[in-house]
Amino acid sequence: MRLWSPCSGADVDQARTDRTDLQLILAIQALRAFLYGFGSVILGSALASGGLSDFEVGVVFTAMLAGMAVSSIAVGLAGDRIGRRRAYAGLLLVMGVAGTVFAVTRSLPFLVLAALTGTLSTDPNESGPITSLEQAMMGGAPAAMRARVFGRYNAVAYLAGAIGALAAGGPDAFRRLVPALPADQRWLLAFPALALVCVALASRLSDGVEASGGPSRIVRHRPLDRSKRTVIRLAALFGMDSFAGGFIVQTFIVFWFGRKFGASPASMGLVFFVAGLLQAGSSIVSGRLASRIGLLNTMVFTHLPSNALLALVPFMPTLGWAVAVLLARYALSQMDVPARQAYVVAMVDPEERTAAAAFTNTARYVTRPFGALGAGALMERVALGSPFVVAGVLKIAYDVLLYATFRKVPLPKERAAASLAEATTPLPAPPA
Repeated sequence: MRLWSPCSGADVDQARTDRTDLQLILAIQALRAFLYGFGSVILGSALASGGLSDFEVGVVFTAMLAGMAVSSIAVGLAGDRIGRRRAYAGLLLVMGVAGTVFAVTRSLPFLVLAALTGTLSTDPNESGPITSLEQAMMGGAPAAMRARVFGRYNAVAYLAGAIGALAAGGPDAFRRLVPALPADQRWLLAFPALALVCVALASRLSDGVEASGGPSRIVRHRPLDRSKRTVIRLAALFGMDSFAGGFIVQTFIVFWFGRKFGASPASMGLVFFVAGLLQAGSSIVSGRLASRIGLLNTMVFTHLPSNALLALVPFMPTLGWAVAVLLARYALSQMDVPARQAYVVAMVDPEERTAAAAFTNTARYVTRPFGALGAGALMERVALGSPFVVAGVLKIAYDVLLYATFRKVPLPKERAAASLAEATTPLPAPPA
């Protein structure tokens, strides 16, 4: 049974991903997001108490980012030739192996090798090559439903990641009651256990998630053909947005609220839990909004006010006002994500979706760390709250550039519909 009927007529991009495939992908995403939310807390605690120096911890996280970038490029180049299902299951299996390494050893070389696989992440939503494959597979949804599908996908990630972060407090609480329980690091063995469940679910995906015709019929030598220029422009703009986001990573926000208002980590943890709930709800709203006003309009018109709110945060006089503005910003800031993901797969041919998702995501992974470096320099040389302002201004510039670049570029479906309308318009009768 299908969640939707295959498109026909003007819609040359027919629906291939059925209801069961979507449910399987969402289930796998929920398990991964839970693991990443859980693992981000446990991993941070394990590294802090594991005898590694600050520099060595930085090396591990740098390897994690580098691994996501390199493996995403590899998926973009070869994912469709290997087959999306095979690559997907393989990466999920590697995720379990990498999690096992972090659970059983504190040897820096092994930790770096595991991090370089690109399958571990502290972000439950956009997390390397696995995310790129999921976006490509969900791109088979019909255009009318695509934004809502991506909205649900992101909502699941936010909710499961928030639950995972809360669950990470469980091991410490249980160990107080039963001192014989293992240290935090061993709880990362949840990765191989749940990874095997994910692999089993991935094995049930149908041929509909593959590029047109399946991997055996992919003869194209270049992963991008007609859409190469479009993807390059999108990647450059998304990289700019991610660079700006690097100025206000979650760690910096916790640091700033603690330094300016004396906010405790526990109170900020509650703030970010509420933020996760707001982001999950806004992802659902985003899909519905995009169905009404379009993908590009949703990306820009929800992102602009959220960035204005971001720039206002450091000017708030009290903790309550600052938290209120921050939460208002979170309620809007991620509404562009489902629309952006749907927009990328809509702008390219079906067989180009894996490469397009991988390359645009890679641009985001590569540029974000440089924003974090810039935030440190701004705090030291300008003002403690200046990263909020700079990030807000850069993100507003991104919104303006994105809209100016693509507002007159129709989606392929719209071009096909226009061509069909032109072809079926009767010619005027010749003059008598």
